[in-house]
Formats: sequence, structure tokens, C-alpha cells
Amino acid sequence: MTDPALYPCFLGPYAENDDLLESLVVGFLRDHAYWRRNLHPEDAPAIPTGANRRPDYIAFESRMRRELHALSAALKRSVPFHSPRYIGHMVSDLLIPGLAAQMLALPYNPNNVTAEAAPVTIDLELKVGLQLAAMVGFVADPARADCAFGHLTSGGTLANVQGLRLALAMKAFPVALRSAAAPIDGLPADDWQAFNLSHAETIALLDRWRAALATMPQHERAHWRSRVEAERVEALGLHAFILRHPALKPPVVFAPSTAHYSWSKGMKLLGLGRDQLRLIPGRAMRLDIDALQAGLDDCLRQRQPVLMAVGVLGSTEFGTIDPVDGIVAARRRMQPQGLDFAIHVDAAWGGYLCTLFRAEDSHLRAIEDIGREFADFPTPAVHSAVAALADVDSITIDPHKLGYLPYGSGAFVCRDQRAVELLTESADYVFSDDGATDFFARHRQIGRYVPEGSKPGANAAAVYVTHRTLPLDHAHFGRLQAQSIRSTEAFAAEAEAFIARNAGRVRACVPFAPDSNLVCLAINPVANGDPLRMNTFIRTLHRRLSADPGKPLQLGEYFGSLTTLKPESLGPVETQRTLECLGFADDALRPGEDDADRVVVLRHTLMHPFLLDDGNGRSYLAGYFEFLDRLLTGLLDEQTRDEQARDG
Repeated sequence: MTDPALYPCFLGPYAENDDLLESLVVGFLRDHAYWRRNLHPEDAPAIPTGANRRPDYIAFESRMRRELHALSAALKRSVPFHSPRYIGHMVSDLLIPGLAAQMLALPYNPNNVTAEAAPVTIDLELKVGLQLAAMVGFVADPARADCAFGHLTSGGTLANVQGLRLALAMKAFPVALRSAAAPIDGLPADDWQAFNLSHAETIALLDRWRAALATMPQHERAHWRSRVEAERVEALGLHAFILRHPALKPPVVFAPSTAHYSWSKGMKLLGLGRDQLRLIPGRAMRLDIDALQAGLDDCLRQRQPVLMAVGVLGSTEFGTIDPVDGIVAARRRMQPQGLDFAIHVDAAWGGYLCTLFRAEDSHLRAIEDIGREFADFPTPAVHSAVAALADVDSITIDPHKLGYLPYGSGAFVCRDQRAVELLTESADYVFSDDGATDFFARHRQIGRYVPEGSKPGANAAAVYVTHRTLPLDHAHFGRLQAQSIRSTEAFAAEAEAFIARNAGRVRACVPFAPDSNLVCLAINPVANGDPLRMNTFIRTLHRRLSADPGKPLQLGEYFGSLTTLKPESLGPVETQRTLECLGFADDALRPGEDDADRVVVLRHTLMHPFLLDDGNGRSYLAGYFEFLDRLLTGLLDEQTRDEQARDG
């Protein structure tokens, strides 16, 4: 059953909490109207009292109502994310605190690019960054120089691009200082050494440069700033920067083969080039540390600069968690040999799972304490990966995924606020530089650092209020994550029973153990020996698990998704095990042949908070597998009839 503490959190599958949400929305809409009326009550109303009786007013209202009713009718064909019958993509019902806060803030229309356009919600966004920083183990005390800094984005893609952007700025800045012969001590001996300074060394160099500028007369300070800026990669562009520093090659980025396509986008956007993205093979959909180490060793031999290594905490397709601790350890091994790189973790999906690992005093919980609540979660590997987040340089988290908040609210958090100074963009008509030292005063002109120009303050309000209502620890927000893990474990038990009772009709398996709350299911009819036919079978099955906008939504009993498993991500051991389970020979997959070089599987996202509730006398998960039984029967019968028709 669902944790009763979650009952007031959502509107609910049957809109059980409609009175609560309605009272909040109506109350705060009225409050907004009173605010407008009381700003300057001496002003005469601009819209006269009788305006609503004018013919043009009535005609406008009629058109508007007609279009809104048409929109409302069309939206009824939307995918029913609110329902426990939906276990497809990474979306579910929305938390009432965030939904209400976003609706409340929308009429004020704050633009979180600068404090002048959003004096309230800018600070909320900065506080959200600190809330998320504490959740992953970064320093979140704004009084400390090494405090983390975070901001919201439209989604994980832009947050990942921001991670690349900051890493390039950090790696290239010491090279620019050296090229400009900046008047400070401790400049690196050559460009290779400059590019391979550690994060701490670059921050220390940046502090020394800032201190040196502060002691200079104004004209001299302006001269040196201009001279260094002219040598930066942001001014020259990557091509000219590399030409100016022939000892450096275009830097590469290592990422797992399961990485989101946003990494390819980011490499192209920043001019680094898709060819510089090196995808590391996987083991059971997780990054292979040995393969990463081999790639780093090769880069060291060839004096190939490495910009970043990416780890994934909850891959978008599979929910698997990379060995972040192994990536951190690999960097420590390479640093004494003269090779350093940034580490970014793409936790767009799994970031909020960290609430299960975080005590109310922000300390990391022991694996034994967490494990008492579950059958198999977390594995030691998952616990070690979460523990290592405190040592990475930056992280992506999506509040609009496991944060159960409206689109689009992604987030980027970097470990040390001092680094983002390298991203500063100036625009006199938007920003002012008053030399503020207070954390909030210094970062309030947030548009200086972020990729966007205008950005909605209502999203910041939604995330902040949600985090205040459900603090990011195991006793509060963690209860929601715990519910999803319990659902995952229940799903695994139902899947085992499904596989057993259908053994005479299909071969099926869970191809790899889940790390979080995504589970894949591979299915192959018993008589089939061709992966291509199996994949066609699964795609047909999936179409019957999909919402059809041309048909009444009620005709769909359950809704799921699919994805594909490729050998380079699954790894040779798991690929062989999966093929054997499905009744195929080891060499059954045909590389280079469209859709015959992979295994298509059903993919289930088990984040809905009410999956374990009774739906018609059984849990929704049990109901799903009963529905899957019926779909299999129908599809297998169709195939038999088709084969009989062909034969005779």
C-alpha cells in the first residue's frame, strides 16, 4: 500500500484532493487581485465597469471561451500520467505544493534573469541550488568561500551543456593566464601542465588572480583584465585557441554508452565536435571502469587533453547507476601522472534518490540503515556511487522527473561557487557590478552565468516551495522515493511470476538488475529463433500499451514504453546471458542489420506513488501483468492464424 504520509501530496488518480488544490488556487488568485488593487488604490480603474457589456468585449470573450474549450477537449487525449496505469516514461502525477506554487507565481510573471525583473524568485532559485547541493553532499553554507552554486534550467540537456561549458572555462583559464603572462606567482610551466591543473589548483590560481587585481590601480587592473580576457577560449573560440597553443589538441570527453543524447548535442553546440565524445562500453548498462581507465591511459600516452569524464546516476533509458566512485578514483590515479579532468554526473533521473541516503542533519546514511526498509536496495555499488557525489565537480538534476514537478525544471549545481565567475557575461542594461561579497547579493544577477536569457521565476517558486514542504532527506522527500523502490521490488516479484506462468508460450527475463525504479522486460515467443522477429513482436506489443490519440483514452488499460539493449552497453557477459535466456545463440545478433543488432524490450518507470494500491481488487502492478497476459494471448493467437493462412 501507499505510505499514508503521501496522501496530501498529489491531486490523485481520481482527483481526490481537488478541494485542496482548488482552495489554494482560488485563494491565491484572489490574493493576487487584492495585491493589484492595493498597489496604488488612488489610481482610477483603467478598464471601465461596463466594459464587459460592449459588443467587442463579448465577441472577444466568446472567441476565447471557444478556443479554451477546444483546448480542454483536445487535452483529454493526453497521455494519462496521473494514473497508476501509466508506467511508461519518466513522468507521473505532480506534487500539489509545486503545482500550486507555480500557479500562484505565474500572474506575477517574474523573469529570473536579474533581480530587477524578479526580486523575490531570484533568491528562491539560489536557495534551490543550495537545497540540491546539500542533497548530494556538496558544501551548502553560503558563508563559506567553497560553497556550492546551483541554478535552474529548462531541463537536463541545458544543465549538461552548462557542465561542459564550465569545465572548458576551468581547464582553459590557466592556459590563458600563462599566455597573457599574468603578474602572479605560481603560473604553470607549460600549456599541458596548465590545462591539467586540478580543480583545487585552478580555484587557488583564480583566487590569486582576483587578489592581484584588487591591489592594482584601476587603469592597470583594466589593462590586465583585458589582456587575459583576450587569451581566453571564450574570446578566441576553440579553433583559434588550439592554434595558439600547439601543445594542446582538442580535448575529449568520456561518457558511458548509455549517456543521454544531450552530450552529443552539447559537444556540437560548444564547438568541441561530436568526434571528441568518446563513449565507453558498458557492463550491464553501467560504465565499465576498466575501459575508462584504458582510455585515460591512452590519452596520457598520446598527450591528449581530457576535458571531462561523465557518470550517470540513473540513465534515462534504464535507470542504472554508474560507478561514480570508480570515476573519482580514476582521476586520483591519473593526477600524479599529469592528467586531470573534470567530473560531471548526469543525475537528471536519479538525483532525488539521494534523499533516501541523506539524514535529516544532511549526513550520509549508512547502507545498513537504508537497507532495513527494502529487500535489495541499495546495493553496495549504488551506495558507494552516491557517497562519491561529494567529490565530483558538477551535477545535473531534474526536478521535473523524480522531483514530481512541472516541466521544465532542470537544475545544474557546481561544487564551488568561485568557478562560475569564469562564466560571467556582462550587459550593462541588465546587470550591475557593485562588488557584493554576500552569496545572495553576488549571484542575484543570475543571468550572468546561465545559458538562458529570460527564464521563468514561477518554476523556481514551485521547486523551492516543494523542497520546503518536503525537505530533501529520508524522513520527508525520501518517503516518496522509498515508495517507488517498494513498487520496483513488487514489480520484480510480479515479473518473476509472469515469466514462470508463461514459460510454455514465451521466454522472458529481466535482462539486468535495476539500480533504481526502472525495470526492463525482454520477451520472445518460444518457437522464434530470429531476433528481428522478436523485436517486431515487442514493437507490436508496445503499440497496444500506447495511448492512441485517435481513440478514446479509456480503451487503453495500461500504458508502457520500450527501449533497446545494445551489446556495447549491455556488455558481453550480460548480452550472452540475455540471449541465452531468450533462446538465442550467442551470435544471434547481426551487427549492422537494422533492428537485428539489438534486443527490443519493454521499459517500465515505477515512479507513480499509488502503484501498490488496489485497483479493482488487486494492485495496479498485478493488474498490469494480467493485462500483459491477455495481450500475449491475443498477439500469439494472431501470429498463429497468420502463419496458418500463409501455409494454406
